[in-house]
Amino acid sequence: MVESWQTNQKFYVLINCQGLGYEVQILESFFLKLKTNQVSNKNITLWLKHIKKEDSDLLFGFTSMDQKNFFIEILSIRGVGSQIGMGILNKFSISEVINAIKTQNKKLICSVPGIGQKMSDRLILELKNKFKSEIQFEDKKSKDEFEIKSPEANQMIDDLQITLQSLNYKNEEIKTILPIIYKELDLLTREENNLSFENLLKLAMNYLDKDSSNLAI
Repeated sequence: MVESWQTNQKFYVLINCQGLGYEVQILESFFLKLKTNQVSNKNITLWLKHIKKEDSDLLFGFTSMDQKNFFIEILSIRGVGSQIGMGILNKFSISEVINAIKTQNKKLICSVPGIGQKMSDRLILELKNKFKSEIQFEDKKSKDEFEIKSPEANQMIDDLQITLQSLNYKNEEIKTILPIIYKELDLLTREENNLSFENLLKLAMNYLDKDSSNLAI
């Protein structure tokens, strides 16, 4: 590597390849590692995506094949350009984006510069289809991780969801807090005096009301 620099919210490295200099746009996380000497600036391995335009050739470099493939998938969506793709990967990890798609967290997607309401809708819809297997795997993983063997506890979770629905909480909201409730239920089960439906309902409502207040800001 010859040099690295930042231009607005874009990050670059100039790589010397047998006497030829190649300007490559990289992610902010990798740029910061270079600047803080967390990685060697002499031997760099990047997965490159070449985008050819009428008046220029653009190179985008990633530290993993997963990042590169994810970037390519984003670019395949109508109306989404390279800087939107880099912006998403600069702000969130792949797993965070997939979770946002699964929970339809439009606010999180819209927090990326350049993404408005319509584009966030399109991204969530199309990426949900593209990463259907990953989302299903995450759903199965969550279910396996938080599976509770106690019939009483399982019944309590079912009753909790019905009660929350009757209190006008949306199904999407309820689903987002279930992993938290499963973890808390496991702790409450070990502390027998604290295991009650009332405690669980109060806990769930606290989380839901907190999330609602955050969205209102």
